[in-house]
Amino acid sequence: MRLSPPARHLLDLMTGATEDTSRWPDATRLGAFELGALLPAAYRVVLRSASAMPARFAVEEAAKERQPLFTTEACADLFDALVEGLPGRKWADMCFAAGALVRCPDGPPLERLAGPARALVGFLLAENRLDNPFALLAVAGLAGMDAEVAERLTAGRGPIAVAEVELVLGWDAERRALFAESVQERSYNSWPPLPDVRERLAGVPGYLDLVRAALETAEARVAAIHAGDIPYKADKAFEAGERDAIGRAARMALFRDEPWLPGVLERLLPGVAVAPTQARTLPSQGVLFEIARAVEDHPTPEAISALRAARGATRHAGVPKQLDRMLKRIEPALAERVEVAFRLPDGRVRQAVGEHTAVISTEGAVELSWWHGDKKLRSVPAAVRREHGDEVRRLRELAKRVKQQQATLVRALEAGYPSEVTPPYRRLEGQPVADRLIWEFEVSPGEWRAELGLSVPDVPVRLWHPARASVEEVTAWREVVQGKELRQPFKQAFREVYLLTPAEEATEVYSNRFAGHVVSYHKLYALFRQRGWAADRLGPWDGGGSGEARRMLAGGRWRASFSHEYAWHDHGYAATDQVRFHRLADGGWRLAPLAEVPPLVFSEAMRDVDLFVAVTSIAADPEWTDRGVDGLRDYWRTSSFGQLPPSAEVRRDALSRLISRTSIADRCTLTDRFLVVRGDLRTYKIHLGSGNILMEPDGAYLCIVPRGTGDRVFLPFEEDGGMLSVILSKAFLLAADTAITDPTITRQIRLTR
Repeated sequence: MRLSPPARHLLDLMTGATEDTSRWPDATRLGAFELGALLPAAYRVVLRSASAMPARFAVEEAAKERQPLFTTEACADLFDALVEGLPGRKWADMCFAAGALVRCPDGPPLERLAGPARALVGFLLAENRLDNPFALLAVAGLAGMDAEVAERLTAGRGPIAVAEVELVLGWDAERRALFAESVQERSYNSWPPLPDVRERLAGVPGYLDLVRAALETAEARVAAIHAGDIPYKADKAFEAGERDAIGRAARMALFRDEPWLPGVLERLLPGVAVAPTQARTLPSQGVLFEIARAVEDHPTPEAISALRAARGATRHAGVPKQLDRMLKRIEPALAERVEVAFRLPDGRVRQAVGEHTAVISTEGAVELSWWHGDKKLRSVPAAVRREHGDEVRRLRELAKRVKQQQATLVRALEAGYPSEVTPPYRRLEGQPVADRLIWEFEVSPGEWRAELGLSVPDVPVRLWHPARASVEEVTAWREVVQGKELRQPFKQAFREVYLLTPAEEATEVYSNRFAGHVVSYHKLYALFRQRGWAADRLGPWDGGGSGEARRMLAGGRWRASFSHEYAWHDHGYAATDQVRFHRLADGGWRLAPLAEVPPLVFSEAMRDVDLFVAVTSIAADPEWTDRGVDGLRDYWRTSSFGQLPPSAEVRRDALSRLISRTSIADRCTLTDRFLVVRGDLRTYKIHLGSGNILMEPDGAYLCIVPRGTGDRVFLPFEEDGGMLSVILSKAFLLAADTAITDPTITRQIRLTR
């Protein structure tokens, strides 16, 4: 094929046709077929070719981000490159070989590939290199070596694993390669998985039948163990290869949300988690945790319930702790899968327990209360504790689970904001959480009407977002929420909006809006996980100095990335950098100009990044100045009292409505950046971003560490980081500064210069 000048330059560098390194190798703008054409040359480059290595790395890195495509000639060339040098390498990347077969739009040249395929399969069998068995099986189909490979892949393996291999053997090489792609056989330089691989595999004849058969066979075997029909041996319920085969089947069934799956998991998971005897062992830790990992990839409410039942059933000492760790990751993952998360039950329970009634309510905070007739009791009645202790414990555990479910449901609602496909909101009608939110109904084409509460007429419905509303409408809804003292489950009326700035238009593909901040890395990493951003842990080791946190949005069609680097290692600090956006196109990720990012995708991603900086910046630590690090004091001072980010602007608006309703209203004034509080001893300026305080008249810094906020003022939303509560708490404290008795505070206030 005809290569562009940048692609030709890279090829010449890798083949030795030129040593011109005046231009740094750049493969970021290569087309998909150009990447496919250059990958064989990259594979041939050896480590000692110093001038060619940068070009090789550039091509490989570009291919890992985007989806290469192969012409028939490039596909054949890649197979030739894999064969060359086999005796010296003792290895060939079979993931490359299988991957090329499903990335060749005109179809791979089967006859041309037969010879190289035989060389590859024969060599790997001789060397006993079975690292990627299904990729090897795909290439064996080209080589006519099914019998030899099948014998090696089925020897000593259990019937569930053997059935899987036998089904795949009945497919052609391309379908086998598709299966290898779906089971995530990967190497270090593997390309992005095909975005539709599971959909395509589901259409292969016989595969969905195998998926169901594998899981039902596993369920039947565990049932037979508990019935005594199969002798029990701890952790021996399944044979070699069966754990992985069951996990692959579970991932496909969970991905497709198969209607028969909940019943199977409801029986299989608790059964596999507890011995049929009183032993503290279980039939198979491996299968239990493998299915849990599958649920983490594709969670459903029913699968989570089955895992919780397994957690409650097991008697093994370590299994509950491991499942708890996994469930902490699974619950947020369910929130990102909005199409199934809305199946969560509403959580409300009313149950008679003896002569009393237990009620779990979800209006506002989840609460388990006890009633005698129409009278609400302060605590569990003594008679109920005495006579129904097990039921009390069950209801408390149920209330805890309902609280988790409600939190997940709220996260799912928020996650639906940037979705390009309208989530199934109608399922939420009647749920208390929906009654506290603002909804929009399309009353005529293109005309949306906003209402409080989800009373769903037969028209399209979506969540109201301030980015789609006028300033006047936003102001009106904030008045409604505040006037009704309506505690919304997440920030909606008072939600921050992030619009593209002229500076970001100038930089085109990256934003520096939140770059250059110094943050506590441990807090930052924890917040990444809490908000559903994926990031490798950084640290003072090779390759641990810098990284990106990434979040998928709009159903996986957009990706936001937030760069940061680990600095000041001895103190656990990191420095923030650029935010970029990538669009999923042609099966790979393409860097997108900020102007092309959908407004809600941009706003929601930047809102998270603002939160990361606001909560974890050293400027938000009132005690930091006392243990400062050389070179960072100027940053702390500037950021602690500088211009407000959008999150603090919303906080300012909320305060303007709240303060007038308080007993200290006559002592408070809002400026552009501060809540100014007049005490009897001093006047105090509380910064609306960091919550830090300056005292007048000399501008001295006042350190107050928050120790609870109390319930003096109704807050219209639950704020991440709780800064609104912190500021109000400090304002009430300082307005009555003569009543302060804490010597660590009074010494600072009374100190004169």
